[in-house]
Amino acid sequence: MKMRKLQLLLVVVVLLTLSAGLVRAQDDPEPIKAEPGADLDMVLLPKTLGNAVFDEAHEGAMEADEELENEGDLIFNAPTPDNAIPGQIEIIEASITQEVDAIMISANDYEQLLPSTQKAMDDDITVVTWDSPVAPEGEDLFIAQVDFTEVGSVMANMALDILGEEGGQFAILSATPDASNQNAWIEAMKALLEEDDTYANLELVDVVYGNDDPDDSYNEALGLVDSYPDLELIMAPTTVGIAAAAKAMQDEELCGEIAVSGLGLPSEMQEFVENGCSQEFALWSFKDLGYLTYYVSYLLATDAMDAEEGVTFEAGRMGTYTIEADPNREGGLRVLMGPFSLYNADNLEEWAAGGDEGATVEATEEAN
Repeated sequence: MKMRKLQLLLVVVVLLTLSAGLVRAQDDPEPIKAEPGADLDMVLLPKTLGNAVFDEAHEGAMEADEELENEGDLIFNAPTPDNAIPGQIEIIEASITQEVDAIMISANDYEQLLPSTQKAMDDDITVVTWDSPVAPEGEDLFIAQVDFTEVGSVMANMALDILGEEGGQFAILSATPDASNQNAWIEAMKALLEEDDTYANLELVDVVYGNDDPDDSYNEALGLVDSYPDLELIMAPTTVGIAAAAKAMQDEELCGEIAVSGLGLPSEMQEFVENGCSQEFALWSFKDLGYLTYYVSYLLATDAMDAEEGVTFEAGRMGTYTIEADPNREGGLRVLMGPFSLYNADNLEEWAAGGDEGATVEATEEAN
């Protein structure tokens, strides 16, 4: 009798163990993996041509394209800066006519592209945004380089590092008034300045736009100097703007008087860190962003994955990600890449020699 009870007890234990394992397996499914060798025509559509960071994103997409052995075409196309929004619409419409399988867009406007992106989705074309999204109803998914509120924190913290607790006047040199990503970053920074006493002595005097054009950005930087005699810092959340502003300060021999910071490409900013025009700046890897965007778009376009909250997938060398609700856009879905890297004179030798590798930073850890 005792032996029979013991056997029954063992059976129960085994069944419970198997049941628990099954529940865990159901709760934690294996990440979705891409099946190489599809035949997909995919369009990578950045904001404009001639921007080095978008060329890096293209490199990342090409890497993923080769890795996934896609037999279709990877088409890289973008408008000129003076035709940014209409040009993107024209390219989207042409892509629909060409019956491509996926369009990957860094959007120049949050709403004006919607009729075209929705038309593409109605034609069963996968629409994935990256870097800068459209409204959620016009995309399947957004690949966010970092959390948008985090960008505001990082910029505020860099301004505090540069100006110190005594603070001072600074201005923002952005890309275009329509850029949804940069507008969100600036609003996040403004909110932090207003709500957190840590930044009480930082005075934001103006926001201007250089249209992501080097000449326009250069002239806008000089205009800020003329308009605000007490200006101590230009914060540019655009790789074109920060390099142009630093060049303007260098040409006017204002390095050391007016600092330049923001989001910059290390290969373009090294000389300005070395000559003291820029003390520090931050960025993420655009090559990784292009790579991840391509992987996600391939998975969606091959129907290997649905754009749904909670879906977990593998993206090659970058590892495992999970689709989540976008906390910054009601009804939106995103894949969050990260992280930030901070570049300054302290790690100059490392990142200048090591190919754009700075110090990984968390926005919340940068505040003094």
